[in-house]
Amino acid sequence: MRYRLPPMLLRNLHSSLEVSSMAATAIFFRTICSPSSTLASLPPLLSHSRSAGLSYSTTSSTPLFGGLFGGSVYHGDGDWMHSRRLGGKVLASQRGYRKVRGRPSARKKEKGKELELDVKICIEEQLPDDTEILDIAELLRLNVPMAMKLAFDGLKDSDHKTRDPTVDDVGQFESVELSILLCHDECIRELNKDWRNEDHATDVLSMSQHMPELKLPMLMLGDIIISVETAARQAEERGHTLVDEIRILMVHGLLHLLGFDHELSDKAEAEMEEEEERLLKSLGWKGKGLIQSASTAEDDESPLPKTPDGRKKAGSLRFYKPKFNYIFCDMDGTLLNSESRISATNANALREASSRGVKVVIATGKTRPAAIALLKMVDLAGRDGIASEYSPGVFIQGLLVYGKQGREIHRRNLDPHVCREAFHYSIKHNIPLIAFSESRCLTLFNHPLVDSLHTVYHEPKAEIMPSVEHLLSGGDVQKVLFLHTAEGVAGTLRPYWEEATTGRASVVQAQPDMLEIVPAGTSKGSGVSMLLDHFGATANEVMAIGDGENDIEMIELASLGIALSNGSEKTKAVANVIGASNDEDGVADAIYRYAF
Repeated sequence: MRYRLPPMLLRNLHSSLEVSSMAATAIFFRTICSPSSTLASLPPLLSHSRSAGLSYSTTSSTPLFGGLFGGSVYHGDGDWMHSRRLGGKVLASQRGYRKVRGRPSARKKEKGKELELDVKICIEEQLPDDTEILDIAELLRLNVPMAMKLAFDGLKDSDHKTRDPTVDDVGQFESVELSILLCHDECIRELNKDWRNEDHATDVLSMSQHMPELKLPMLMLGDIIISVETAARQAEERGHTLVDEIRILMVHGLLHLLGFDHELSDKAEAEMEEEEERLLKSLGWKGKGLIQSASTAEDDESPLPKTPDGRKKAGSLRFYKPKFNYIFCDMDGTLLNSESRISATNANALREASSRGVKVVIATGKTRPAAIALLKMVDLAGRDGIASEYSPGVFIQGLLVYGKQGREIHRRNLDPHVCREAFHYSIKHNIPLIAFSESRCLTLFNHPLVDSLHTVYHEPKAEIMPSVEHLLSGGDVQKVLFLHTAEGVAGTLRPYWEEATTGRASVVQAQPDMLEIVPAGTSKGSGVSMLLDHFGATANEVMAIGDGENDIEMIELASLGIALSNGSEKTKAVANVIGASNDEDGVADAIYRYAF
C-alpha cells in the first residue's frame, strides 16, 4: 500500500522556503548510519551495471525524510482519504529538511555526475537490540542501494502499462532519498490504524514522499516500514531466513514507491509480480516475490490472527523491550492450575520472558524444594531455570528469602509459644497441622490431608514427630499450616486464631481450605522488598502476579500488580489489573499482555 503527502503539506512547503524540523508525536527510532560510498566501493553488481546512462553513489550525509506525515492517505487509485489527524505526525524523533535559499527549481544534474542514493536504515526505538536484527540492518546498508539501482534501471524505456509514471526519469535528480524502518507488529498496527483505519498489523507499508509539484533537485522517494515480527513468522512459514523475507518485503515496498500497485487489476498484479521476480533474481536473493508467495493478491496485507487488547503473540517477545526487570510470581492458584501443575503455555511464557533478560523470581508460601520440584516438571529448574538452590527466591510467605547465588539473606521464625499452642490445639481437635522448618515439613500424626500436601502440592513428605517438644527441638519453625475444610477454616479456625494470636502472630490464607499462622508483621511483600534491596533495585522495576490474600502486600508493592480472576476479592481489590484465571494460563496472559 502506498501513500503520499497531502496537498495541505505541499502548500505549506511551497510557502516556506526553509523548514528546520518537525517533532514526533508517537514513534521514535534509532538510525543505522552508512558511510559515504563512491561507485567504486559498492558491490560489483551495483558498480558494474550502468544501463540507462546513469551512475550512482550512496551516502547518509543528510537524509531528508525518515518518517511519515499525518493528514491524508493516498490509496494509489487517485482517491484521498482523510485520516483522524492532519499534519504533525512523523515517524522520526526529529526530522530535518535541507536548507534551501530561494525557490528550488528542477535542473538537470551535471553531465557525468553520479546520482547520489541517500539511504537511511532505522530501527524502531522499542525494538530490542537483537543481534540478528542489527546484523540485518547493517546488511541493508548495501542491499537497499543495490535494489534501488536495479529498479531505477528497469524504469528506462519500460513498457509497463499499469505503473504510475510519476517517478520516471530518475536521471534528472541530483539525489534520491529513501528511509527503511524496521519495527514490530504493534508499531505497524498503529500506522495501519492511523493511516488506513484498519486495526491490525501487516508485513510492509510504503509511504510515498515524492512531490513533483515542488520541482526539487532531489527525489524524495519515501519510507518503507517493515514489521520484523511478521517477517519472522512468514520466513518460518515459507522456509527461508529472516533476512530473505525482509529483502522480499523491501523490494515489494520499493516497487510500490515507484508506482507499481498489484491491487489495481490483474494486469497490474502480473506486472508487479514480474518486476519483483526480476529484481530478486538479478540480485541473487532467495525467495519468491511477495505477490507470488501469497495465496491471493490481498494475502500480503490480510489481517494476522488477532489477540485481544494488544496481547503479544507467543514467540514474539524478542521484538519487544521488557517494561520490567523483574517478575515476581506466586505459585499455588497462580502459576499452578487447579491440578497443581504448570501448563506448557505458562512454562513457555516464563522461558521466553527469561530469555529476554527479565528476571523471573518465585514468591510463594511453599518451601524451596517444592517450588523446584514443580518447575523441574517443565524443565524450568536448575542453574539456567527459574528456581534452583542457586537462584534467588521468596519462600514460606517471605519468611525465608534467598538472594544472589541462592544464599539465604533473611529468615524469620514463628514464636515457639504460638507454635506450641497450635500443636496442642491440633491434637485436642484432631485437626492436622504442619510445621514448616526451612526445607522440612513436621507434624504429629498421619492424616489424608497431610499426605495430600506432599502428593498434590509437592511439599516435602511430612515427618511424624513423637511429641510437641521433639518437634520444636527439631529446628526453627517459620510457620504452621492447618488443613481443614473451607467451611471449617472460615467458620472456626480463622476466627479463633485471629483472636488467639493478636499481637504475637498473623493469620493468612493462600487456599480456602488452609490457614497459616506466621510471625507478626511479615509477608511476601516484605520478602520481595528485602530481595529488591539486595539487588539494588526498586519496586518500579517489578511486575507481580498473585491470587491469594498472602499476595496482597506484594501486589501493592509492585509497579504493576496483577491479581488473577480466580483470586480472593481482597487481592483483586488492591491489584492494578485483574487477569485471566490460573486455569486459563493467567501468568502467560499477563506476561504477553503487560510485561513487554
